[in-house]
Amino acid sequence: MAEKRSDYSLPLPVRRALRKLGRDIRDARLRRRIPAALVAERASISRTTLFKLEKGDPGVSIGIIGTVLFVLGLGDRLGKLADIKHDEHGLALDEERLPKRIRPKRRRPPAETD
Repeated sequence: MAEKRSDYSLPLPVRRALRKLGRDIRDARLRRRIPAALVAERASISRTTLFKLEKGDPGVSIGIIGTVLFVLGLGDRLGKLADIKHDEHGLALDEERLPKRIRPKRRRPPAETD
């Protein structure tokens, strides 16, 4: 597959991750012994689009990726991509910002009325 000019603007780790995602989706389809034509039909996309996804083309929309994952029975994984429970860096930053001590608020005496 010849790289398009827009591919160069993507960071190398992103391009690698997209290719890996495409290979993983292709492997999942093959393990399930589902023909590409059937996955494409169930996802309401063309076989060409499915093959682009399986090659890691960055132009394939996240909606199509999600639909293909759903067709393969892997739809629940899409929601876990940026799950805060698995964001170790973000959780560490939150923990650093926790106060060292918590002081009780001082109570004001009731205002006097005339």
